[in-house]
Amino acid sequence: MVEAAIFVIFPLCVAMAAFCDFISMKIPNRISVILAASFFVIAPFSGMDLVTFAWSVAAALSVFAGCFALFAFNVMGGGDAKILSAAALWYGFNIDLVTFLGFTGVFGGILALVVLTIRANQNLLLVSPLPIPMHFFKDREGIPYGVAIGVAAFATYPETELFLRALGRLN
Repeated sequence: MVEAAIFVIFPLCVAMAAFCDFISMKIPNRISVILAASFFVIAPFSGMDLVTFAWSVAAALSVFAGCFALFAFNVMGGGDAKILSAAALWYGFNIDLVTFLGFTGVFGGILALVVLTIRANQNLLLVSPLPIPMHFFKDREGIPYGVAIGVAAFATYPETELFLRALGRLN
């Protein structure tokens, strides 16, 4: 049962965050709360020791501090900061977290290029039958970074300690 939760909750939450951010440029708080709260429920039953658990909390606090600084300088949205912090709990304070954050940056850069291309070609795209949300055409709107976070999470989560432990590859 714990294994099923590990395989379902994290991917479902980051997918919902990415979808909501793509559609509305907002990530509901409940997604981040569910992601964080479920970690606190699942981790003790997954075989995670207290030290690893403490490092996971430290990772989340560190990511939150960095994201809060970016939010304060209006570089990052609040929803993005919260979902990244909640996701950091699941990664822990190790190379998995660094890989996740690195992939998030790379996919965020690609996403920024896509959004800039959409905005540069908005006259052509507005008359096309492509279902592109209108906020992509507004110059003052940001980038739905939750999409990059979601793609990075799907790319890196299968290599995390928690996931591998659920598969039975770690003892």
